[in-house]
Amino acid sequence: MRTERKLTRLDRVFARLDREPERPAHIDVPRMTRHRIVLFASTLAFYAAIVWAIVITSWLVRLDWQVMFFRPYQQWAEIHAFIDYYVVLGQRGPTAVMIAAWLGWRSWRQHTLRPLLALGVSLLLLNVTVGAAKIGMGRLGPHYATTVGSNEMWLGGDIFPSGHTANAVVTWGILAYLASTPRARRWLSALSAVTSLGVGLSTVYLGTHWLSDVLLGWAAGLLILLALPWFEPLIARSEAWIFELRDRWRERRSATAALPAAPVEAPVLLKPRPVGAEDEAAAREAAPVARSPRPAVHPPAYLAPGPHTARAERTPVTPAGSRRPPHTDRIPRGAAQTARPLTGG
Repeated sequence: MRTERKLTRLDRVFARLDREPERPAHIDVPRMTRHRIVLFASTLAFYAAIVWAIVITSWLVRLDWQVMFFRPYQQWAEIHAFIDYYVVLGQRGPTAVMIAAWLGWRSWRQHTLRPLLALGVSLLLLNVTVGAAKIGMGRLGPHYATTVGSNEMWLGGDIFPSGHTANAVVTWGILAYLASTPRARRWLSALSAVTSLGVGLSTVYLGTHWLSDVLLGWAAGLLILLALPWFEPLIARSEAWIFELRDRWRERRSATAALPAAPVEAPVLLKPRPVGAEDEAAAREAAPVARSPRPAVHPPAYLAPGPHTARAERTPVTPAGSRRPPHTDRIPRGAAQTARPLTGG
């Protein structure tokens, strides 16, 4: 009796993954809607407000100093080891590798490069915008502050806005941006917001960033995610161009593999031209002298003396001393015969 094999949990997982062999048709590309434009403008205004509050040394700067003097890493020292590991979720290298591996697998399953291209565009925008802001404002961190109560701006620092927070917002938020269903997008958005905010507070706990750095980093990362729909046409053109290059390479490779071997050319028969006297003489001089084979040596045959003539050329000769009387009435051959006289009655 034949029984079917019972599926394990791993088999069920792979069977569920195999349901999506190609790019799903229900995935919609986010567009720059009016709601998104309003969120982008509001976040940009929040970004500018934080920068202005730091520049004028407002209450936000005083709050930064109060949190720094509180020294959270001394107040809650028991969670220091956990925070050291948790803050890695905001480092660009490890998070970029993890997210790129996941999105690479999704790209391979869906036969599209959009997830990887979207991640590349977002990281490029992150490096350009956040890096320029860090260098431009040059704020020093809490460990390198010089004057109590000052904003520590334009002193050669590079911590404003927080790169850990902005990187966490972008790398984990890109999963929500590329989600295939609205429900998954909502859950992933909330998860990325909590993760990025936790990473930012971890840097404040460790004393490497001011509280205002975390707020500005969170706004900087959100601005990049909100601006991604403007780059979707560029992502689509890049994907089409890459696929076109791949198809050309495959066609060239298949044509090279299917190319038959070169046929052996048949010898060309040239029509001989008439040979003149000069060409014949030159050929005779150039050609080696052909020696005729030596005839076989036979013993000499016995030949009768005197000249030999054919039998038909011989003259009939009557041997001397013949006893036969000559016939006078015999006519030689070839002579005209004369009429005989008729005798007798």
